[in-house]
Amino acid sequence: MKFVSTIVGIVLFVLFFGFALKNTQEVDLHFFLNYELRGPLVLMLLAFFIAGAALGILALTPTVFRQRRQTSQHQNTIQALQSAAGTGSANVQPQPDAVNPAR
Repeated sequence: MKFVSTIVGIVLFVLFFGFALKNTQEVDLHFFLNYELRGPLVLMLLAFFIAGAALGILALTPTVFRQRRQTSQHQNTIQALQSAAGTGSANVQPQPDAVNPAR
């Protein structure tokens, strides 16, 4: 499976590299207040892709922190219930029942 993923990665790299070589023409990007940015198309696309990925990660951070906090609270509740039940920690392995040998 690792070999297949390596081959797929190489093929994708070659395709994206070819895309980059074909899109080297200069483009103008116009912002508000007559601000203008000029550069190669492939670099503009790469910059906006990276900015979008960063904004996506920033949008997910509150959800991730909330889930981690809830997981911690649930683990504390589980430990409190186990100690109240007298089972101790969660690492105690159950012992098998005694089996009488067949005669």
